[in-house]
Amino acid sequence: MQPSYRGAILGAAGLFAFGVAVAAIVAVSGAYNFAADAPHFDVTSDAIEYMRDRSVEVRSSGLMVPKLTDAKMIGNGASDYDEMCTSCHLAPGLAENEMRPGLYPKPPILYQAEADDPAEQFWIVKHGLKMSGMPAWGVTHSDTEIWNIVAFLQKLPALSPSQYRAIVASAAGHHEQDHMGMAH
Repeated sequence: MQPSYRGAILGAAGLFAFGVAVAAIVAVSGAYNFAADAPHFDVTSDAIEYMRDRSVEVRSSGLMVPKLTDAKMIGNGASDYDEMCTSCHLAPGLAENEMRPGLYPKPPILYQAEADDPAEQFWIVKHGLKMSGMPAWGVTHSDTEIWNIVAFLQKLPALSPSQYRAIVASAAGHHEQDHMGMAH
């Protein structure tokens, strides 16, 4: 090995060892504040957001998205969304609640956002997101039920409060029958 490469390798190894030592000191000392009411440093937030987005994009890229326009599918998804998601992600006509201000990171208000990529939505709903409070609904729900939720999420941003309530109300009775005897 030539002397210039050896110096570069030793320098890189020394820098890496220093970084590990600093990380260990921060971890052992408790210096990093994990409180939900103390936001991450901007660089930390940016790194987490980038890694999360790339992780979801890579893992959802091979999913085959079914046709998501069936009214029953959308209605069943609306019923599940209303039961499971509105306390964190709200619904048209719902204002902030007592829980959301204390969540970090704060969940997106899905009816105010553009409909996202359905494969990515499916992956997130099924597997959840670490350190975000987003549960992995695939543990208790079938892929069919999760695709129903995604079908509804594709429609959600265009719904008024009255349209939202109408879809949930029209699906409630039928959806209950679909789930009778099924453990979530």
